Amino acid sequence: MFELLDKGAIVRCLYSGWKSPKSVAKPGKVLFNNTDILAALSSLNEIGTVRETFVASMLAPKHKLTEPPTGDFLVDEKYLLEVGGKSKSFKQIADIPNSFVVVDDEETGFGNRIPMWILGFLY
Repeated sequence: MFELLDKGAIVRCLYSGWKSPKSVAKPGKVLFNNTDILAALSSLNEIGTVRETFVASMLAPKHKLTEPPTGDFLVDEKYLLEVGGKSKSFKQIADIPNSFVVVDDEETGFGNRIPMWILGFLY
């Protein structure tokens, strides 16, 4: 069922990048395809889900997204992203190469902190 909803662009299924029998059977993370569908079909007003949905909808058209063991997204099996608000730290992804924190409510980035709004230019 998830596969059909994914093909129909209703949801976006993220599977684990690690090849195990369980990872093939079910998605590790299920998000709505974009924030408009999230707002229309869900009464859930969880800001973390909105942030992750936005990041996934901006990156997915040109990049492969998978669910990593730590962090929120693994992009093209190379870049690890952790998504959060202004106070998000590097604790969860510390000492992992090619890891970045994508933050909301921040105008400029510094180092491995990327402002979320800049991903809108990828669309």
